[in-house]
Amino acid sequence: MASSSEAKNKILIRGGHVVDAASGLDGVMDILIEGSQIAQIGPDLEAGDAEVVNAEGLTVTPGLIDMHVHLREPGKAEEETIASGALAAVCGGITSVAAFPNTDPVIDNAGGAEFVVLQAKRAHGANVFPVGAVTQGLQGEQLAEMAGLAEAGAVAFSDADRAIESAEIFRRGLLYARMLKKVVITHCEDRHLRGGGVMNNGSVSVQLGLSGIPNAAEDIMVARDITLAQITGAQLHISQMSTQGSVEGLRRAKARDLPVSGDVTPHHFTLNHEEVKSFDSCFKMIPPLRAEEDVREIKKGLADGTIEVIASGHAPHASEEKDVEFDSAPFGVIGMETLFSVSYSELVLKEGLTFSTLLSKLTTNPAKLLGLYPKRGALKVGSKADISVFDLDTQFQIDSKKLRSKSSNCPFHGKTVQGKAIDVFVGGRPVVRGGEPSV
Repeated sequence: MASSSEAKNKILIRGGHVVDAASGLDGVMDILIEGSQIAQIGPDLEAGDAEVVNAEGLTVTPGLIDMHVHLREPGKAEEETIASGALAAVCGGITSVAAFPNTDPVIDNAGGAEFVVLQAKRAHGANVFPVGAVTQGLQGEQLAEMAGLAEAGAVAFSDADRAIESAEIFRRGLLYARMLKKVVITHCEDRHLRGGGVMNNGSVSVQLGLSGIPNAAEDIMVARDITLAQITGAQLHISQMSTQGSVEGLRRAKARDLPVSGDVTPHHFTLNHEEVKSFDSCFKMIPPLRAEEDVREIKKGLADGTIEVIASGHAPHASEEKDVEFDSAPFGVIGMETLFSVSYSELVLKEGLTFSTLLSKLTTNPAKLLGLYPKRGALKVGSKADISVFDLDTQFQIDSKKLRSKSSNCPFHGKTVQGKAIDVFVGGRPVVRGGEPSV
């Protein structure tokens, strides 16, 4: 039952161009929020005693959902906290994030998941849903308390950026996840083939004299994990795909109706290994930036529906960690606040992807995979009022020092993009107003 404060909270988003991939909404209309839910959607709604938000000339969408985020808390609060990450998210139009378990300590038990849930409530920013570890301590040796994690609020399972080397352990994890009706998000990389590599293995790594990571390190593990998904029937999600071979492998799996999906990050479909010639450690990530032919295949996979989700892969690092020689710098870049603008600029404005298709990869599809749909990821009467209002015409230059994340390791610093979050609501609460955070 709604609280008295919720019952008094009424907001009418008036005259915006409403687009929702799930329902097919695509036109100028109003949305009435009552309490934490959407009460009405339609043209010329009566405002009554509601606060009116003028959205004329703006685009209204479901709040974005980012299903691959590292928030560093508990552990490295100097790099990111749940509160700072939840703030950064809403400034990019993201209303829900899935927080990965590679923290210190690892989120591999119910207490860890409950901590994330509690800290997220205190933050009053984006919804933060914990992703529980598949194995204890991310060591790949014994399964974590998966049932307890799910009961405590985990929406998925993953060993974050570590591949589970034992096929048998991973098979068992998939079976448990299937029993719990949760998706397993996997990082596909053979660490032995990766070796000491720091960038893509190719002509640029040879030219720069840097150790390379071959495409095969990803492709082989993708093939293995798809096979295990086939024999277990568990829902497998391949995260941060970067190679032509992995996209082709996913395409074949989907053609066979296997329970497999995948995501890519904006940096992997906008940048390639040529960027590393600058020796800027903001271009050091895992998987690495690949060759242009891999970028083209990723874009093809996004266009033909093979790749269903776009995620940020947000991985903050302190400046003193990144401000070292390329070889010594940690892998990882931030990306929540730039997720929408870079994706919209590159895929819709440049490549011709429809806006509705882009939205499906940022809202409905991740919501379904994480078990959040239809409460989130769609604009429906009765759904949570997680709503983002964008100005698609605004151009701006990304400045890593002005982002709300506690870290500034952004690979898009200086890039001119289009599409900015103007107003954002999480459960009916205004968290961004006029392009500025209000929490």
